[in-house]
Amino acid sequence: MDKIKEIVEAIQGLTLIEAFELKKALEEKFGVTASTPVFLGNSGNSIPGSNAGDPSSQSEEGQKTEFDVVLTSVPADKKIAIIRIVKDKTGLGLKEAKDLVETLPAKIKEGVKKEDAEEIKKLIEAENGTVELK
Repeated sequence: MDKIKEIVEAIQGLTLIEAFELKKALEEKFGVTASTPVFLGNSGNSIPGSNAGDPSSQSEEGQKTEFDVVLTSVPADKKIAIIRIVKDKTGLGLKEAKDLVETLPAKIKEGVKKEDAEEIKKLIEAENGTVELK
């Protein structure tokens, strides 16, 4: 138990960039994939987990009201423009947005309203990127 407490304390002292680098190193070392940070709404706050599959994310008529925005492809000549869009819409820093765009498929936002999801999709598709709404 002491070992775990030491690790937790060490992780608490990391910057966001260091934590992201730790995530990448663990993925490479153990051959696993960790989920990306989740951003809901325009608040820019990260919230672990998802409620997108939760019945509360559906209207009374059974239609889905919350969507995940997943970036599936980025043309090389439009990469910078798409990184800017991801940065603006998620509140991520430039490096984090770049890393997210380079790790496809990438969940850009999770549990957002249909209108917000479609706006992001429209912006990325204008740059010839491909987005799925799930």
